[in-house]
Amino acid sequence: MTEFKVVINDPKAGKSYNRTVGGNQANALIGKKIKDEVDGLMVGLQGFKLEITGGSDKDGTSMRPDLPGPRRKKILVSEGFGFHPKYGGERRRKTYRGNTISQDTVQINMKIVSHGSGDLEKLLSGGEEEKK
Repeated sequence: MTEFKVVINDPKAGKSYNRTVGGNQANALIGKKIKDEVDGLMVGLQGFKLEITGGSDKDGTSMRPDLPGPRRKKILVSEGFGFHPKYGGERRRKTYRGNTISQDTVQINMKIVSHGSGDLEKLLSGGEEEKK
């Protein structure tokens, strides 16, 4: 059974929320790519629209939007995330995961594109504040 850790970013409030998704909702995310818009119902946010912005696999290798497919590949990079050159013109071969979500993906990063009805904090906290 596939299970993903989903990090949902709210650009309006400047906050991020963690959510664990499993079962049929997780299976519906397999095959989606970075920059795809998904219905918020997949992560328990009815009426919200989310955009996939990235993620990482079981070994912590980050996904790269310009690398097609779900495979890992070593590519030559000169700048960008995961590599910050110390000298001008420095390049290095780094391993990245492709832009498609697969069963090896552990974490998925998403941001809210359109808000739905209801308070986001209450929907994502799961009633933790009421217990306090």
